[in-house]
Amino acid sequence: MNHQQDRNRPEAEAMAASYDEMRQAGVAATAEERGLFIARVYGHLLAAIGALALFEVYLFKSGYAESIARTLMGVNWLLVLGGFMVAGWLARGLAARAGSTGAQYFGLALYVVAQGIIFVPMLYIAEYYSGGGVIRSAALLTLLGFVGLTLVVFQTRRDFSFLGGMLRWGGILALLAIVGAVFFGLELGTWFSLIMVGIAGAAVLYDTSKIIRYWPNDRYVGASLELFASVALMFWYILRLLMSRR
Repeated sequence: MNHQQDRNRPEAEAMAASYDEMRQAGVAATAEERGLFIARVYGHLLAAIGALALFEVYLFKSGYAESIARTLMGVNWLLVLGGFMVAGWLARGLAARAGSTGAQYFGLALYVVAQGIIFVPMLYIAEYYSGGGVIRSAALLTLLGFVGLTLVVFQTRRDFSFLGGMLRWGGILALLAIVGAVFFGLELGTWFSLIMVGIAGAAVLYDTSKIIRYWPNDRYVGASLELFASVALMFWYILRLLMSRR
């Protein structure tokens, strides 16, 4: 009888931070396994960031970046912004659905390549028209923001899963704002970038909380893909914000 009552407890209670409740949710078998899972997630996140950086260096050194930038800049820039957001949504969906580890690796690799191409116009403008230092500044601010938000989750052990619905609505509204700007010739300026940086920060809190509580131990690649999408979103809009000040 007690076992049945435990099974019927609300999801929020079942997903609480303590080890016993995590085991009831089927997330972790042992504390050691959970620690290994978390280490793998952040290891794959660092590998994805490193792969993206190397891919961008290759594109710029080989000269492909210029042709890619000119092609994408020939399109309405707001459509590129929309494509960036849609790519993030698709990455999250793929991370949630991919069952095998191989499928998760394929999704992560595909997303790194896609983001590498989408980032080219922004990085090209930042490097040659806004001064290359703005890229380093954006990277540093993204790192500081990511580390700070991660520490908040790990130190407070608070469950930020309640942000999920807000993030979905925020993403839909942002996409509608981009579509509206395209059709009505509006400009999305500093305030839009600031709002999107805030959404990216909330996404980091949400993703980190899910990594601690929700993700199964064999889905570390998918979890890193989802977190990588949030970090990329934060870097994109911090860079856009800094470029607008130059």
